[in-house]
Amino acid sequence: MGVTARHLTCFEMLGNFSIGDYFKQGAVEMAWEFSTSADGLAFDPESVWVTVFGGDEELGLGPDQEAIDAWKSVGVPDERIVLAGREDNFWQAGPTGPCGPCSELYFDRGPEVGDDTERPAGEGERYLEFWNLVFMQYRMGEDGSLTPLPNQNIDTGLGLNRMALIKQGVDNVFETDQFAPLIELGKQLATKETDDRALRILADHTRATTFLLADGVVPSNEDRGYILRRIMRRAILQGHRIGIEPGFLPKYVEKVVEIMGAGYPELAREREAIDRWVVAEEEGFGRTLEQGTKLFAEVAERSKASGKISAEDAFKLHDTYGFPFDVTQDLAEEQGLEVNPDGFDVLMDQQRERARAGAGGSATSGAGFRDAAAEFVTKSASTEFVGYTDLESLATVVATQPQGEVVLVKLDKSPFYAIGGGQISDSGTLTTPAGTVTVGDVVRIGEDQTLVVSHADADALAEGTTVDATVDHAARFRTQANHTATHLLQAALRDAVGGHVRQAGSYVGPDKLRFDFIHGQGLSQDELRAVEDAVNAWIAADAPVKWQSLPLDEARERGATALFGEKYGDVVRMVEVGDGNWSRELCGGTHVARTSEIGAFTIVSESSRSANVRRIEALTGPAAVERLRESDRLLRESAALLRTAPDQLSGSISALREQLKASEKARREAQTADVDSLLTDPILIPSGGKLVARTVDIDDGKALAQLAESARQKLGEDAVIVFGADIGGKPLIVVNVGAELVTRGVSAGDVVKAAAPLIGGGGGGRPNAAQAGGKNAAGLGDAIESARATVLAAAGA
Repeated sequence: MGVTARHLTCFEMLGNFSIGDYFKQGAVEMAWEFSTSADGLAFDPESVWVTVFGGDEELGLGPDQEAIDAWKSVGVPDERIVLAGREDNFWQAGPTGPCGPCSELYFDRGPEVGDDTERPAGEGERYLEFWNLVFMQYRMGEDGSLTPLPNQNIDTGLGLNRMALIKQGVDNVFETDQFAPLIELGKQLATKETDDRALRILADHTRATTFLLADGVVPSNEDRGYILRRIMRRAILQGHRIGIEPGFLPKYVEKVVEIMGAGYPELAREREAIDRWVVAEEEGFGRTLEQGTKLFAEVAERSKASGKISAEDAFKLHDTYGFPFDVTQDLAEEQGLEVNPDGFDVLMDQQRERARAGAGGSATSGAGFRDAAAEFVTKSASTEFVGYTDLESLATVVATQPQGEVVLVKLDKSPFYAIGGGQISDSGTLTTPAGTVTVGDVVRIGEDQTLVVSHADADALAEGTTVDATVDHAARFRTQANHTATHLLQAALRDAVGGHVRQAGSYVGPDKLRFDFIHGQGLSQDELRAVEDAVNAWIAADAPVKWQSLPLDEARERGATALFGEKYGDVVRMVEVGDGNWSRELCGGTHVARTSEIGAFTIVSESSRSANVRRIEALTGPAAVERLRESDRLLRESAALLRTAPDQLSGSISALREQLKASEKARREAQTADVDSLLTDPILIPSGGKLVARTVDIDDGKALAQLAESARQKLGEDAVIVFGADIGGKPLIVVNVGAELVTRGVSAGDVVKAAAPLIGGGGGGRPNAAQAGGKNAAGLGDAIESARATVLAAAGA
């Protein structure tokens, strides 16, 4: 974005919809009236052109005559009705599914913008599309065939920002009232010469950033978070290019909130969290940008001859150094270089395949299984879930279907919870006159479910069989205790570290709970203690846990926490803990009736899951008590080993560490004390200076480097030291070069690079100090000799 006068990353869209009601004629009449009437946009009818679908041989469709006739009926002449191809005027939701032709409205901006050869749907700027009418009337099959939908639907979109461009009489969207203040801010902050492209990218991307962060997206390396990170980093790069001082993103956020806050109150409400993330990302990427631009400069320099940056170089910048591909593209374009995006995509796909190959899977985890299960459950009425209140129920087998290694079973009603919302599925049994069958899994398909059993058990489950469906009571109780504890954990985290905390994933099972949440840094021990104490206090309060079904809007008004990205129906299930004073969340999972049923709560670990996403694992009930007992046992055993009391163990360990440090220091000093004995026969460099190259009997790599430094200081700034040692069967070479010989062209890094292959390894470092390690200790003598020869050659011997 930022290249054209009309395209944006973040924009506002108006629209109208019809599901099985009015169709093309009605949509055309409404669009024409709103576009040309005094009560609408009041456009001159002669300034409005339209495009319609011109047909496609592959689809087997001719021109959309119904749409053409509709436009003629409202007064649009033939010369302002333009036929366009499938790429412009046929809309698809995806490779399969609902689709249909569309018709677009264009505003003629006049001959001063483009000549008379331009036409709508072309490449010029004269005709500006402002409204798209989509006529969804087909379903596309996997073979590309089209079948009519049972209902003909309308879905239209009118770009508010493009409409503002036209109505405000400006040349591009960046001159409209929503963007002009952001453009002006960039001009004020810049200390170098600016250009429209940089200012536009900053305005567009910072606006998009503000809205995404307000909606709960945070920068990361996955999914929507990765898109946000790319947008933010592109803005930071442009700010860097035009000399804006670091720390500028919060200033843009402030301006966006000022402009858009009245219509979108969440921007002001989430301002603290937005500022937190933009500051952290700008600081973090600032370091990457500084290093990455230097590395890019090296890549660009060696790419000038060909005029192209290879996909391999672009991928290395991205994968190894965290330098975004689109940033590489931007910088390359500025220097007149091309980058191969297709080759880069191939390398990215190969990396994803390697990751997927290591992930494994189960009989019920693949997309093919889910597709088959989805088709299976739709063949009969939905299963009634009774598991919120009943853990045992008489039910009837409605249908069965073998599916690979397992068999799918459909009941008319079921007490089994199907996996969803982070909570794993129930386990249990189906008891029939022929025997008892173990339920291996319960798969959720929308609001429906199917049980999964083994082939060996399926014979007892013929259609029409009555079964006693029984959930494993103990496993369910532990699971729902963990689920309620997860709600309390989120509430405690928001209290302890900030309201920006949002759930980013979870696992709730009978064995433990795992909670992923949005936060930019690790929690301190004090924060973890505060969280754990708060959860345990709420458990001890024996507060009620209640749930109810209510309209989504009402739940939101009451402050219910929703999982970002989750799609909810008009009616939702809301779970409240402590009458909602502590926690109120939208949740379809199972829970305890009172908090005291959870028992003890203890945090096992807190770690990083990905960028800006932290993970807490915790235990409840008997598992938590057992862990606390185990911790107490380890504490007492450790104290006994150190012959101290448990409450004095920390001090004793600290004292022991200091003793070990002192002992290690003394050992190294002893190893490096007799430097003079290693310098008795130096090699005289003919051009001036001394060289000592030899093996040393030492068992510590750090001590070897210190010894080389001490030896070089003894000989002076015109000396070179090359020491090698066999340390536990692994060879190590260190090189230290005096300042005078560095200026004469002797580089420690070059010396170790020449010697390293002879010990089967590699290395590097600075011109004055470097080291190399390897696997072939037998080659140490040859490596020392190679280093000696390299030094003499570089010194002009």
